[in-house]
Amino acid sequence: MSHPRINVSPRAAAVDVRRQIQLIGFQPGPIQLVAALTHPDGSIWRSTADFVAGADGIVDLDVQAPQHGDWAIADAMAVAWSLQRQSPPTDAARSEETETLSIRLSARNNQGQEAHAELVQRFLVEGVTRREISESGLVGTLFTPATSGPHPAIIVMNGSGGGIPRQRAALYAAHGYSALALGYFKAPGLPDSIGNMPLEYFQHALSWVHQQLQPENGFVAITGQSRGGELSLLLASRFPDQISATIAYVPSSVIHGTLRAGEQGQAPDSPVWTWQGKPLPNVWQNNDQADWSAFHQRPENGESVRQEPAFHTPMRNQDAVAAARIPVEQIRGPVMLISGTDDGFWPSSWYSEQVEKTLHDHQHAWPVEHVRGDGAGHAIGLPNLPTTLIAKPHPVAQVVLTGGGTPEANARANTVSWSRVHEFLRAAVRSHQDSQTRAAEQGAQ
Repeated sequence: MSHPRINVSPRAAAVDVRRQIQLIGFQPGPIQLVAALTHPDGSIWRSTADFVAGADGIVDLDVQAPQHGDWAIADAMAVAWSLQRQSPPTDAARSEETETLSIRLSARNNQGQEAHAELVQRFLVEGVTRREISESGLVGTLFTPATSGPHPAIIVMNGSGGGIPRQRAALYAAHGYSALALGYFKAPGLPDSIGNMPLEYFQHALSWVHQQLQPENGFVAITGQSRGGELSLLLASRFPDQISATIAYVPSSVIHGTLRAGEQGQAPDSPVWTWQGKPLPNVWQNNDQADWSAFHQRPENGESVRQEPAFHTPMRNQDAVAAARIPVEQIRGPVMLISGTDDGFWPSSWYSEQVEKTLHDHQHAWPVEHVRGDGAGHAIGLPNLPTTLIAKPHPVAQVVLTGGGTPEANARANTVSWSRVHEFLRAAVRSHQDSQTRAAEQGAQ
């Protein structure tokens, strides 16, 4: 009989690469599989699942679901997304860094047979370079692909947690994009809160990318999540000539106040975005329909806050909505919207439907795609990472919020949306190149 082993193929690859995992050479009968991760930030993660090997002694995780455990479907990548945190970070600053993750797999049966393997996940793939940007007033990290340029470019932004989204930007670079992970608050040299943020900062970032990176055919996409999704749509509406494609994760259709990301003690309807020194109206201000009850709730039983119901209330005031609405009809390029139908933070699917309708009503000349994560919550992002930490403290306010969804639904939304994003971007790059070629040909005639 062959020696028991765990086959992981490929063993080491980018985070977004699916792996095949098989348990081979075991005696027929029960096998317990344990996945464990010691994260670079010091947190400890673990998941377990119980399988039954057949007469051939093989368990294929993409074919066979566990009998019971921390996941319930046939999916080899469940060893990653089902990981549950056992202890918190000891160095939280490294939680969003691009260090390699190594998941240790151990399998053991009742006869004492056991096998071990490692699944290595990389944010930075071979050849991708990283450069910290702190110039011309901008703060961020630039990731450049391994291949020779020029490359299409993408600006990547976080939401109300602030910081610099290096992991997502690094993976965009792995797919051939010059990716600027742009900080705009809660990063070195930037404000600690989100209030009164000048749109001129982002206008300058767009100009910097066009001038300094010289992207292929001038293609610059923009993407952000949550408040960053709101911001992506706002920037694409205000600076349409500088943005070639827009990807808005769990976005809003209207401008909101600082909510939980403002200065300590600041009213949550305080202005967030400014232009030429003047604050842009947000939907909560002077709104007699706004009901903050769900936002301000403090469950006595220690449960997390689901604040989403509060966000329906200001939308009842048509004048407030009209003043705060993002004029997405001004966008000149393809738009992708990604939402979760069980979003606990705010109603991102409803907001995305409003954006879709506006673009449709104005006969938007470019593709519009809405990827709905059925049953998914607010935390839609990269695939093959843990999705079990659904309730957690807000990075600024420290109030424990639930993002909604389930680990399985969130994992599925991550995988599906990430694949669709890259299909969308490839099509957008081709279309942009074709339009540039046609314009050049017409100019030569």
